[in-house]
Amino acid sequence: MVLVLGTFNRKKGEELAGLLELPGIQVVTLANFPGVTPVEEDGSSFAENARKKAAGYARQISQWVLADDSGLVVDVLGGRPGVESARYAGPEADDAANRRKLLAELAGRPLEQRTARFECHLALADPRGVIQAEAHGQCRGRITFAERGEKGFGYDPLFEIVEYHRTFGELGPVAKGRLSHRGRALEQIRPILQQLFQTPPHG
Repeated sequence: MVLVLGTFNRKKGEELAGLLELPGIQVVTLANFPGVTPVEEDGSSFAENARKKAAGYARQISQWVLADDSGLVVDVLGGRPGVESARYAGPEADDAANRRKLLAELAGRPLEQRTARFECHLALADPRGVIQAEAHGQCRGRITFAERGEKGFGYDPLFEIVEYHRTFGELGPVAKGRLSHRGRALEQIRPILQQLFQTPPHG
């Protein structure tokens, strides 16, 4: 059985595949399917974008597709960058540019005004493009004053888990997987995948 992760992002694909840990299932990304047309992420919520991506890619490649839409929600910024997290500094912006913009927007804000959360919505579509399962996870923390750590990707070096005094950029993959928004969403959807694909229970 093949499960396609609805992303072209290599780092995100590796993280999701590692968190899923589904024996007997070949987990690949859209990079394995040349010629796939990117689905426009113009939804007003993480859930809407995840559904659009899962259904759209599944119909294109006639495979089971698990898509996520994730982002950073900063309280004092009214929820921004939100669904625009990957494109915060512009449509062609990279992770570093997005982090620089976030730090600039929070410049002068004290620690107590830097609360934030990561959100993840997952959608699973069958080869016809019909959504068969969904899950949601979130992780609360705060935005640091400067980048710390080189692990992870995206906003990870700026997002501190308060109880650990570590950013996602400083935490290893095991700790991050246990705490993260993606890890929590995947915990919800893993039993459904195991049932659909008839794999042994995790752990």
